[in-house]
Amino acid sequence: MYVTELKADGYKNLSSVLIKPHPEYNLITGMNAQGKTNLIEAIWLMTGCRSFRGSRERDYIGLDRKLMEISLNFDDGRRIQNIDYRMSRESLKDRKISVNGVPVKGTGSLFDSFKCVVFTPDDTEIIKGSPEKRRTFTDLCVCQLHPGCLDPVRRYELILEHRNALLKSASAGKASKDMIYVWDRQSAAIGTIVSQKRSAYVKMLGEVCARLYEKISGGSEKLEITYNSNIFGTEIPEGNDAVAAYYSKLSSSIDDDIRLGYTTCGAHRDDLSVRINGLNIRDFGSQGQKKTAALVMKLGQAEIYYRNRDEAPVILLDDVMGELDGERQKMVFDTVRNMQVFITACNENSVKGLSGGAVFQVEKGIVTEV
Repeated sequence: MYVTELKADGYKNLSSVLIKPHPEYNLITGMNAQGKTNLIEAIWLMTGCRSFRGSRERDYIGLDRKLMEISLNFDDGRRIQNIDYRMSRESLKDRKISVNGVPVKGTGSLFDSFKCVVFTPDDTEIIKGSPEKRRTFTDLCVCQLHPGCLDPVRRYELILEHRNALLKSASAGKASKDMIYVWDRQSAAIGTIVSQKRSAYVKMLGEVCARLYEKISGGSEKLEITYNSNIFGTEIPEGNDAVAAYYSKLSSSIDDDIRLGYTTCGAHRDDLSVRINGLNIRDFGSQGQKKTAALVMKLGQAEIYYRNRDEAPVILLDDVMGELDGERQKMVFDTVRNMQVFITACNENSVKGLSGGAVFQVEKGIVTEV
């Protein structure tokens, strides 16, 4: 999978952008605050995901603009496809999105069409941030590989909201336990699926990342990634036994949940354990180890998708290559070989060993091929 053409106008500071990227390497250079990240963020939006910088949708449109338009053509190995995305400041909720000329509802429709893996300096939060950061990363990876998993993830979140609302009502004497048990059966069934899918993915991720990290450390450090379920621990059973165990745990905690007003156990409390040489990297790792582990996890995401779907995702590397030494840069290029890559950097000299491809310069939102 690779981008063949990108048009963008009015997205943040981008103006009249029209580029035809190289199918392998694309280096995007320019001084700070010129629009380099905006360019690859425009590509990322075509996956159906929100801004990786956490931008609100109303901020997608440039301050001096009333309309933003992004059009992306990509080759999926079978044909050239097109995604059009338009948004007006006058009607932010009325987004106009189409795939191959056919209007679609919402950005979720794009999730199964165009695939990207993005790595930014903020992705070290996967390591040092809250468990929610790691769950969100895992859910994205699972749903990207198996789009059908998006439904149980969303359903679990909805069920959890309903259960928590009932718990608060029960705490105030406005609802009974019996009403909560109804939601518990649904929560157990869907929550078990979510935890099982995450755990299966993390097993693959752990194997790939252990190999990549061993290579980058010269064999001196061993990286381990495991999935820890709040209900089941590190080993999740299959079938009805798992659902029954999940339901039993919910039932046994219901009095505490009512007292506290929220659900204390379930898939929403699961976490990843990331260790180097047996020590939790979040608590004992250096900044360099945390940064490298996060990079390796993103590269592992790309490799797993490529290996299982026989299709390469587009790789977006935002302002990270300049912080890596030559050995780590080489490992990145070795891993993303045969994938289309977009790299932002202040200048060409910060990226070592890059041969071929295209170079684009960004200045005040204007993109020019060098």
